[in-house]
Amino acid sequence: MSDVGPPPAIVLFFAMVISLACFVPLTGVLVRFRANYNPKGLQLDSEGGAAPHTGPVVNSYFQMLFRVYRIEGLAGLYKGLMPTAISTLIVSIVILVAVDAEQPRHGKYRAPETGVLGTLFYSLAMLVVSLPTSILTYRSITTPHRLSYFNLMASLRALLTPTERRRPWILYLTPGLMAAETSHICVIVLFLGPLRRLLLPKMSHPVISPSDISIWKLAIYLVLLCAAILVLTPLEVIATRLAIQRNHASAEYNSVSQEVDGDAEETVEYSGAEEDVIGLRNEGDPYLGLVDCAKRIIDEEGLMTLYRAWWITLLGGLGSSFA
Repeated sequence: MSDVGPPPAIVLFFAMVISLACFVPLTGVLVRFRANYNPKGLQLDSEGGAAPHTGPVVNSYFQMLFRVYRIEGLAGLYKGLMPTAISTLIVSIVILVAVDAEQPRHGKYRAPETGVLGTLFYSLAMLVVSLPTSILTYRSITTPHRLSYFNLMASLRALLTPTERRRPWILYLTPGLMAAETSHICVIVLFLGPLRRLLLPKMSHPVISPSDISIWKLAIYLVLLCAAILVLTPLEVIATRLAIQRNHASAEYNSVSQEVDGDAEETVEYSGAEEDVIGLRNEGDPYLGLVDCAKRIIDEEGLMTLYRAWWITLLGGLGSSFA
């Protein structure tokens, strides 16, 4: 009597459900922690006088986790579920179609074994596919509004400016975002990938033994990985800040003043009744690009803001290296 297992599609579905249930809250807290605007100095009020910053001061990932749960409850932890689920489904279909099913791969930038240039092309192609949904995911996580899971048009009106809704391709032109994401990919594909194949060539084999790994080469790789984290973490923080920065037709106008009649976003209910989970930077003074964003974060919030939750980036690098 043959042992017949469940269909692969059913297994993939349940695996995706479990993955989303576990990682959506963790990712949401990470995005909010890195997006939280906490300037060190005084700011100008509406009358031009100096006023201290009154936004939330959150100093750790877990402090942000408890703050989200306290203010918005369990629903707040699952903000961004729908765009994450949609993007995960799309990327999974692309990978199943484009990658050999007999050799499944895991990891954000793990591409078919076609060499460095092939891997880079594959990763950049996946970036083009996933960038709009990544922007929507980050904005749905950080928005103070309570979005409907199934009312797509109302959610898009809350997350996108009229300019972005009329010209959706402008999302790709968000100042500095594509440069930050491309730089992140290049560090992984052009630096960490070749180093891993050079120092730990047998790590990609399905079965390895302790004798297959040189302790000295492993130590060198870990040191270089930590050095790469010093570059990757700021790029991730910058990408988060730039993704939630909406594109307006004119920098001096906010999205509400640009709305057409009957299309205002104040009709969307707020998630927190008394306070916002995070503070967001004034959209009237946007970041102008990758370098400008890094300089302003350092000047306004301090260098360590670029290294928020660095240990999560390190754990991700270790996981993708030894997967």
